[in-house]
Amino acid sequence: MNSFWTALKRPFFVLAPMADVTDAAYRRLIAETAKPDVTWTEFVSADGLYHTREKQGLPNDKNPLVRDLAFTEQEHPIVAQLFTSDPKTMAYAAKLCKELGIDGIDINMGCPDRSIEKQGAGAAMIKQVDVAKAVIAAARTSDLPISIKTRLGYNQEGIDLWLAALLTETPAALTVHLRTRKEMSKVPAHWELMPRIIALRDTLSPQTLVIGNGDVEHLEDAHTKVAQSGADGAMLGRAIFGNPWVFAGRKPHDLSLEERLDALTKLATYFDELRPRKSFHVLKKHFKAYITGWPGAAEFRMRLMDASSHDELMPLLAAARRNLTRV
Repeated sequence: MNSFWTALKRPFFVLAPMADVTDAAYRRLIAETAKPDVTWTEFVSADGLYHTREKQGLPNDKNPLVRDLAFTEQEHPIVAQLFTSDPKTMAYAAKLCKELGIDGIDINMGCPDRSIEKQGAGAAMIKQVDVAKAVIAAARTSDLPISIKTRLGYNQEGIDLWLAALLTETPAALTVHLRTRKEMSKVPAHWELMPRIIALRDTLSPQTLVIGNGDVEHLEDAHTKVAQSGADGAMLGRAIFGNPWVFAGRKPHDLSLEERLDALTKLATYFDELRPRKSFHVLKKHFKAYITGWPGAAEFRMRLMDASSHDELMPLLAAARRNLTRV
């Protein structure tokens, strides 16, 4: 199937899906500031999309989970990340994504959150290959290109078993977080294993693009890791905190206080449009990343943390913007 994936120039660099981080507000800010080659949504429950409509009768424009799939035209190509262990709900959710104008489906097979695993989804899929393959097949009924994001294995590295099983399904792209489920993020990502994954890909599914994920600090680092490992691209996650310019190659120490304040103000404005779906307190996880690295930053950050609403936050940011030398 020809898709946006086949048109990408290599190496390419993509935005990671992160719950309560890469929401519609932050994705919009990044797209306007320095656009990645491909954007992922936050992960969304296919079960939730299905049951809210089929069981509760709630139309899509009233379904809060559908709002997590909202995007702007600037974000294309955009991939919706879905999780489930139920082929029926995956088929429903994938077709819904196509109706919404989304460009591709990514299946989460790596999230270590216990509540997700209890549903048989996320990293739990690593232990149930047959179910994983059934979910992939269901997603394909949407006629959208299918990609998968996963880990090296569950308790131990499983390149020749788990990743091989996924590659036999010939996904358009495979993102590998280069740690096992057991390792979480407690050890450095195993980029040294990527050449083995590439060799396996070349044998089993040469058309599949392989994306490395884990410990990518900035765009220069992404270029280095891709060049050394043979991956087709890299996914940037934590590197985007406080730095919507990351895909332009800028590093946190390059950013001025004025730029940080302007970006945070924009983010707060866009975030306000998501209410009541998103609690104001979700926005606060960005404050430390943006307000740091200069005298008085900690005190100013505490004042921002004391704000309990958008209306309380905005005057603080505006005053700081007017009085930069005193912040």
